[in-house]
Amino acid sequence: MKTTRTFRTPGGLSVRLDVRAFTVVVLLLVAALTASVVLIGTGDYSIPAGDVLRALVGDGNPGQEFIVTELRLPRVLVGLLVGASLGLGGALFQSVTRNPLGSPDVLGLGQGSTAGALVMIVLFSGSATQVTVGALVGGLVTGLAIYLLAWKQGVHGYRLVLVGIGVSAVVTAVNGYLLTKADIVDATRAIVWMTGSLNGRDWDQVWPLLLMCAVLVPLVLGNARGLRMMEMGDDVSYALGVRVERVRLLLMVSAVLLTAGATAAAGPVGFVALTAPQLARRLTRSPGPNLLPSMTMGATLLVAADWASQRVFGADQLPVGVVTGVLGGVYLLWLLVSERRAGRI
Repeated sequence: MKTTRTFRTPGGLSVRLDVRAFTVVVLLLVAALTASVVLIGTGDYSIPAGDVLRALVGDGNPGQEFIVTELRLPRVLVGLLVGASLGLGGALFQSVTRNPLGSPDVLGLGQGSTAGALVMIVLFSGSATQVTVGALVGGLVTGLAIYLLAWKQGVHGYRLVLVGIGVSAVVTAVNGYLLTKADIVDATRAIVWMTGSLNGRDWDQVWPLLLMCAVLVPLVLGNARGLRMMEMGDDVSYALGVRVERVRLLLMVSAVLLTAGATAAAGPVGFVALTAPQLARRLTRSPGPNLLPSMTMGATLLVAADWASQRVFGADQLPVGVVTGVLGGVYLLWLLVSERRAGRI
């Protein structure tokens, strides 16, 4: 069955559309928005979905509008943006490395952001803003270190993954050392942050993340053709006119920024960047990078996990990072077994 159609504009421009991938993106968007409405209505003071929608358009009662727009909407928006950023960042890394394990979780970018945050918490008793900046800087420094250490007449997939695993181990040890040097108050604060949580998120986290996505997402999508060509190999990409190292560096910097920004906003939420692109690929059945499906899948996974963290475990509300860690760990084991049976590892 043919799933790709070509549309021609009156100006003579041809646009190819993968119908299945487009349908998947639309359905995931609907699922993410539906889960968001349900999540906004979830809490000690439950609000029906209809009242949530009326409050969002300014037609609810003052009490409900305050709860929805000031207390719960920012948390949900942060969840959507963090999930989308991690999904897109994971898709970029997996496409560049041509390896399903080439995600920020495995490469150590989350651990690098954690190290930056721990430095601000443990050594400087920094404010929330300073911790956010520290996490962003830590992720960028780690990404730069991985790129430079993996460089040898270019950056290749398996070398990048192996270097990332090594850097991740080193940074994890540094994080453990920093925790041993912290007093009990700072250590408790650090452990809560390291779990990955959307609790207490407000508009101060929404706007920087939204601005980052507004800049980076169009930039990444504009280079999607070059990324798709690069999946066929560097030699073929060069022959097709793709400036491989330039595109690779641009997309890797974008992926590092997306991952570091998401981690700075919500802490190291594990395994969304690993699982979202793979699940999106299985739904679209497309061999390409699946950037938009990965974004929408990441957003859907995170808001669904946040709802589960609040409702599934009774009175014990878990941080969303615990839920994604458990589900992602199971998925990683399944992926490793599948790759081994296929003879790829």
